[in-house]
Amino acid sequence: MSFIIAEIGQAHNGSIDIAHDYIDALAKTGVDAIKFQTHIANAESSIYEPFRVKFSDQDATRFDYWKRMEFKLSEWKGLKQHCDDAGLEFMSSPFSNAAVDLLEEVGVKRYKIGSGEVTNFLLLERISQTKKPVILSSGMSSFNELDAAVKFLKEKHIEIAVLQCTTAYPTKPQEYGLNVITELISRYNIPIGFSDHSAKIETCIAAKVLGAEILEFHAVLNRQVFGPDTTSSLTIQEVETLVKAVRNIDIALQSSINKNDTSKFSELKLIFEKSLAVNKNLNKGHIIRFEDLEAKKPANKGVKASEFRSVIGTRLQRNMTQWEFLNNEDIA
Repeated sequence: MSFIIAEIGQAHNGSIDIAHDYIDALAKTGVDAIKFQTHIANAESSIYEPFRVKFSDQDATRFDYWKRMEFKLSEWKGLKQHCDDAGLEFMSSPFSNAAVDLLEEVGVKRYKIGSGEVTNFLLLERISQTKKPVILSSGMSSFNELDAAVKFLKEKHIEIAVLQCTTAYPTKPQEYGLNVITELISRYNIPIGFSDHSAKIETCIAAKVLGAEILEFHAVLNRQVFGPDTTSSLTIQEVETLVKAVRNIDIALQSSINKNDTSKFSELKLIFEKSLAVNKNLNKGHIIRFEDLEAKKPANKGVKASEFRSVIGTRLQRNMTQWEFLNNEDIA
């Protein structure tokens, strides 16, 4: 079955209460996990970091923004407990070794690594020390960079999954890179998934059909809320719709159909399939032509429609009226 991750990211805008509101809202959608991002400004950033999207004048620098996004250890533990109580896996992406240290105290089951950290082998080393599984987002990474990260983690005997991802907000259809999903499956022979920023339901559905085992997307209470990822997020209602669709596809993909076995359609075949009839009044001795025939329901009243060729050129043994079923004893 698919593992579905709804990412809150920074949608809480630094408010611990809003972060809890997101857990309550997403718990009703059927997702498997809720993911945050753990930012410790002093450990991961500086005043020189530029904004990816300058969406507000509230923060003078992106460093200030990350500072405002920080939660205390006790608050992180509260979020983790809330997820536990809701039956959801608590996840958070670390962006520094200090964040890994914090998340170890919180108690995470696995680590999701953002695509910007694929080449951060210092972080990969710290995460590998925990011996916990890793989900690696491929976003802005080349295959060479991704190969190096996968090799590094495999050498540490870390369980790995890789997500196809495009670092574009929102991602346009021509940027999805759905073709990469099958490339990743054949390249690494490990679980492969899809991390989406398109804000469209069909993207993850397509990824699922192509073999993605893990699906991740940003979620937002509504598209009027404040934040850098709002335009690339699904609403709560859209998340619920997506989850139901993916669960149905999971069932469908795991349920093979034998097209050689039509036994359960026996009664329906009698109703819908057809028998041959004549489409006009015909006299005894008439030689049957294609133009004399019609096919009518049900299937057991005359010669099978599939056998019409065997009838053409035969001679009628009796007078027949228009729309009568034609049986083998009527011809010779």
